[in-house]
Amino acid sequence: MQKAAAERNNEVLAAQLAPVGRETVQDRVYSELRRALIGGLFEPSQVLTIRGLADALVTSTMPVREALGRLITEKALEALPNRSVRVPPITLDRIDDLLRARVLIEGEAISLAASRMGPRQIATIEALLREWDEIRALKHKKDVDREVTLNQSFHFEIYRACGSAVLIPMIESLWLQSGPCIRVAIYAFSEAGEVDTAHYHRSIVAALAAQDAQAAREALVADISRPFAFLRDKLQSRARTE
Repeated sequence: MQKAAAERNNEVLAAQLAPVGRETVQDRVYSELRRALIGGLFEPSQVLTIRGLADALVTSTMPVREALGRLITEKALEALPNRSVRVPPITLDRIDDLLRARVLIEGEAISLAASRMGPRQIATIEALLREWDEIRALKHKKDVDREVTLNQSFHFEIYRACGSAVLIPMIESLWLQSGPCIRVAIYAFSEAGEVDTAHYHRSIVAALAAQDAQAAREALVADISRPFAFLRDKLQSRARTE
């Protein structure tokens, strides 16, 4: 009797609770694809297939399909008619839209953080800048992956100090959508010989150390506007020659 009752209880629980293993795999797949998008691993307009991603991640198609659905909802990917997806292409409208949103939301976050960041947080972002300088001093090939990671760490160390639980997910969503564009800009800067991205970050650090919210906002806007302006110029130049 007790055994039968226990089995019935287990059946009820099984119907109410999702299997932990499957959920864990789905979350890991989502996190990895999210990290890849923020880091610009996928290029704008690149088409991705469920099978191809599942093979690359060494998993089944189900968690990939579910993760892609979440990313499509977040506007980080676009669904295509043939059941594949693609990274949204770079267009003038998309560049302007992303930049406008990032200036508004990230500008507010850094303004709030300016009065909240203590010596420990300032020391952390200064250490990130020192590592950036060390990478730039190396003579071998530019480490774009590390540069992207340092840039993300620098900005989010600041944003986490803003004290807003609402702004952080919004900023993460914007970075998710911006990642492929920023990666293209980094390569373009490298080809053009522009390497002093850390200069803009030093201006941000100086403003934060002085607890000057307006100067911090202005320095941030200059920093995040530059790659979008560069991409806009490239698109317009290409349009004129076509």
